[in-house]
Amino acid sequence: MPSTNWFVKQDQQMKAIAFFSLMAVFGLPLLGMAQPSDTLPLAERTAVKNIGVDEFDKLRADTNTVVLDVRTQKEFAAGHMRGATNIDWNAPDFMQKVSALDKNKAYLVHCAVGRRSANAAAKMSGMDFPKLYNLEGGFNAWQKADKPVER
Repeated sequence: MPSTNWFVKQDQQMKAIAFFSLMAVFGLPLLGMAQPSDTLPLAERTAVKNIGVDEFDKLRADTNTVVLDVRTQKEFAAGHMRGATNIDWNAPDFMQKVSALDKNKAYLVHCAVGRRSANAAAKMSGMDFPKLYNLEGGFNAWQKADKPVER
């Protein structure tokens, strides 16, 4: 029967093999090496600031901001913020339309509840749009706060 030291060495070798195998598969991010931005959590891959209705409304007054509504055309037609630009997040040409926008502007992005706009703003951040704001609670929160809506 092998000695206890033999079992300890075998255990240590197995742990070392497992460690280096895991490092080979997952180790690059752990070592601070670059990783694809899509694998990072949303908060780490974007420079998007989530803001509430009142702050969103105040920022709308700035002439260097664009309210970007990423809901469908049907949702937009049912009611939207005055002066908003509509580019549907789900449309196949979303990225093409967004790439034509002025990157020197600040973008106030919203959808119905905030999920699509968070994704849209994250994509825009990856396209080097430096000033992005996502409306928490989306257009539903805007309406609930009795803010003005155009039809």
